[in-house]
Amino acid sequence: MVKYGLKSAGIDELNAVIESSYDGIVISGRDGTIERVNASYERITGIKREEIVGKKGKDLVAQGILSEYLTDRVVEVKGPVAIVQKYKTGKSAVLIGSPIYDEAGEVAKIVFNVRDITEVHLLRAQLDEKTTLTERYQREVELLRSERCQLPKMVAQSNRMKQLLDLVQAVARVDTTVLILGESGVGKGEIAKSIHHLSPRYKESFIKINCGAIPDTLLESELFGYEVGAFSGAKKEGKPGMFELAHRGTLFLDEIAELPLNLQVKLLQVLQEQEFMRVGGTKPVRVDVRIIAATNRDLQRRVAEGRFREDLYYRLNVVPILMPPLRERTEDIIPLLQHFLSKYAERYGVKKSVSQQVLELFMSYDWPGNVRELENIVERLVVTTAELVIGEEDLPEHLKQVTKQEVGITIKGFIPLKEALEQVEKKLITMAFDQFRNTYKVAEVLGISQPTAYRKVQRYVEKEE
Repeated sequence: MVKYGLKSAGIDELNAVIESSYDGIVISGRDGTIERVNASYERITGIKREEIVGKKGKDLVAQGILSEYLTDRVVEVKGPVAIVQKYKTGKSAVLIGSPIYDEAGEVAKIVFNVRDITEVHLLRAQLDEKTTLTERYQREVELLRSERCQLPKMVAQSNRMKQLLDLVQAVARVDTTVLILGESGVGKGEIAKSIHHLSPRYKESFIKINCGAIPDTLLESELFGYEVGAFSGAKKEGKPGMFELAHRGTLFLDEIAELPLNLQVKLLQVLQEQEFMRVGGTKPVRVDVRIIAATNRDLQRRVAEGRFREDLYYRLNVVPILMPPLRERTEDIIPLLQHFLSKYAERYGVKKSVSQQVLELFMSYDWPGNVRELENIVERLVVTTAELVIGEEDLPEHLKQVTKQEVGITIKGFIPLKEALEQVEKKLITMAFDQFRNTYKVAEVLGISQPTAYRKVQRYVEKEE
């Protein structure tokens, strides 16, 4: 029980403590009259102290300045009471009222602690994230004993991502081939690293190669290496390829859909027989490599078009992992925001937070660039924003103008009903495939079967291409 009586404390020292508090502080009498507020209260709520000092809380509620009156509840329970207080400025804050008692044990005054709700959300998200990671680490302690194993930080607040990470943990313990599917920027590379670091191969190499970033003429030698004198400009001693460098470890083939057909044959051979021939070589090279592949393309469609081998597709697609886009796991947006704020605060030596309005815009935005776009925007804001609190005015223009997309049909004249229905169907199929690039997702969002979605994509989309 805190008793009222501060005569021993210097007034100047007490004033300094109250004014320097990062949280807002409000002191009121037992009757609800506001006696004092500090500068942080003005910053958090947007309300000047002269607007409320000397006034009773009930009157402030009646005037619409405050949403709730807390004093009577604190006096009644004789203990701390917490609410979310809303202010006339449109801002919200967590308000905790704590009683101060007189010598007779009665409530004499009440100290209200006011905390920015934005920071509370971020702290809660951070706590939930750490709890999730702690649970995962407990299950993986045997695999994570080595100091060399640096598990990528995966933010998973949504049930969908938690289920996906459960699948990652299960598949990591066996040596099966994994195919990771998903839009650009969803974090396919981080999932591949996690599978490697959670696997029995975690002490060995994790080698990544982007099949779409290397010219076809060089890709074969990069993957499989070459022998002495294999081609003009080759090193005299020859060169091992990525498969040899990944021996006993993991080879991550990103953008696997871009692999040329002639190299798809060699990759299939490695998957089936664990051996291959170097460029210009005459002897097979045996390797022990786990293959993880990833793409943002529709591989089934490429198989149908003859641009990807069907036998290789089924050999890669032993365990498919579909990474959801950020717009389908909005529960992860705030934890990801907090993660990247912490990451770049540490890197650049500056701590930033975001306003409630920014949080709402982040939650409303579709994030076509997914996690990569979110991270890039957070880094830019941390670097370029002068204030400690990032506001709506600091955001890029396309984020400030977030609106709900409205879908409608415009009728300009009479046409046969069959033709009209076909036009609507074509528009929906094209729009869905442009967004998801996957006939399974097209089928899901339009409520049709995957074979039907595939046929309609061939009919409407391929003709235009």
